[in-house]
Amino acid sequence: MTLRTGKEYIESLRKLNLNVYMFGEKVECPVEHPIIVPSMNAVALTYDLALDPLYEGLMTVKSHLTGEKVNLYNHVFQSTSDLVQKVKRQRMLGQKTACCFQRCVGQDALNAVYSTAYEVDQKYGTHYLDNVKEFLLYVQKEDLVTDGAMTDTKGDRGLSPSKQKDPDLYLRVVERREDGIVVNGCKAHQTGIVNSHEVLCMPTIAMSEEDKDYAVSFSVPTDSPGITIIYGRQSCDTRKLEGTEIDLGNSEFGGHEALVVFDHVFVPNNRIFLDGETEFAGMIVERFAGHHRPSYACKVGVGDVLIGAAALSADYNGVQKASHIKDKLIEMTHLNETIFSSALACSYEGVKTPSGAYLIDLMLANVCKQNVTRFPYEIGRLAQDIAGGIMVSQPSEKDFRSKEIGHYIEKYLKGVDSVPTESRMRVMRLIENLTLGTGAVGYITESMHGAGSPQAQRIMIGRLGNFEHKKGLAKNIAKIKE
Repeated sequence: MTLRTGKEYIESLRKLNLNVYMFGEKVECPVEHPIIVPSMNAVALTYDLALDPLYEGLMTVKSHLTGEKVNLYNHVFQSTSDLVQKVKRQRMLGQKTACCFQRCVGQDALNAVYSTAYEVDQKYGTHYLDNVKEFLLYVQKEDLVTDGAMTDTKGDRGLSPSKQKDPDLYLRVVERREDGIVVNGCKAHQTGIVNSHEVLCMPTIAMSEEDKDYAVSFSVPTDSPGITIIYGRQSCDTRKLEGTEIDLGNSEFGGHEALVVFDHVFVPNNRIFLDGETEFAGMIVERFAGHHRPSYACKVGVGDVLIGAAALSADYNGVQKASHIKDKLIEMTHLNETIFSSALACSYEGVKTPSGAYLIDLMLANVCKQNVTRFPYEIGRLAQDIAGGIMVSQPSEKDFRSKEIGHYIEKYLKGVDSVPTESRMRVMRLIENLTLGTGAVGYITESMHGAGSPQAQRIMIGRLGNFEHKKGLAKNIAKIKE
C-alpha cells in the first residue's frame, strides 16, 4: 500500500478511457486539456501534500482496516479527532489552491454508505458492509480518487422518482441479473468527476416502497462502458484557452462540474451497497449531507485568500489606512471565522454510529452550512467594494503586453507608485476570479447549493431544534405549572 505522488496520480488518469464531452466534441486527452488541467492540479496537490512531512499530519491517517498509512480522503472516521482533522485539512487546502479540490464529496459518500450499510445488514442479513470494506481496501491500496454522486436531475420536483414521466430522471435499476444490476440515469453537479477513478452513487432523497428501483448505491470505475461525462460551463472558462496568465486570476488551480450519464451501466454484485431497501435511502442522504456540510470549511481557506487579496488591493490603491477599509476587512474575517468555528464545533461534538464510524453533530453541521450559504456572498461583496471597479474593467493581459498600447496601461493603471502595475492587475483578476469568474463556481454558488440548498438546512434545524424541550426549560424558569 503506497501513497502516490501528484505526478503518479496524473499518469493514472492518463490510463483511463474516459468518455468526456466538452463544447459538443469528445475530449481525447482530458489530462492535457487546458480547461481541465487546473482542476487536475488541485487534486494532484492533495497527493503531494500527503507525502510532505509538514502536512502529512493533516493529510494522512492509519487505516482502521489495515493499520497502514493512507490518504485521509480514503478513510472512514474513527474518532472526533478524525473529524476535526478533516476540517483543518479543508481550510489548509483552500488556502493553498483558492478553489475546490474535489475530494471531500467522495470521502463523505464513503462514510455515509459505510455506516448505513452496517445497519441495513443488521436488519436484513445482507452483506453490503463487506462490499463497502472490500471497495475501501481497494481504494486505499491503489490510492484512488472517488467521486461521490448523489444529486439526480429530478425532473418534476413535485413528483416522486417512480412517478416521473421519464423514469430515468432519477438513477434507477433497470435490470437485476444473477451477477449484478444494470442502471440508467444521470447525476448532476459532479465535482471532479473527470479527475476521479471511481464514482460512488447514492440515492438523492428519502424514498417510499414504490421507489424501490431508485434506492440504490454502488461504485463503478469512471470509465465503465455506458458512462458519458458532459463537462459543465463556467464563467470565463475559455480564458484558459488564450495562453495568458494574468486574466485567469488563478492560473494553476481550479475546479469543475459535469453531468454524468449512466446508460445501461453494469454493476457487479460486490460493488452494490444498497439495492431496494427504501427505508435506508433517507439515512444515506442525511448522513452524507451531515458529513458534507462541515466539509465547506474549505471555503474558509478560500476566504483567507480573498481577504488577503482585498487587503492587498487596498494597499495597492493607497487606501489601507482608511477606517472603513479596516472595518470591512474585520467584518470579512469575523464572517470567515464564524464558518470555521461551526465546522469545528460539529466535529468536536461527533458521535459514534453502530458501525463504529463517527458522525458529526447533525444540528451543528446544518448550522455550519447555513452560515456557508450566506457569508461568502458578503465576503465577496466586501472584497469587490474594497477593490473598486477596475477589477472588472481593466484591459486584457494581451493589451498589457502589446508594444503599441501596453505603455498606456502601464501608465494609467498605476496605483501606489512603489507597486508595479502588473501586481495591481494580478490581484484585481484574482478577486474577479473568486467572486465572478471560474473560482466563483466553487466559492459562491457552490456555497449556496452544495450539500443542499439553504432550505434543506432549515428543515433539518427545525427537525433537530427540540422545541418541546426548550419550552420545558422556559416553563421551569418561569415556574409555569400545568
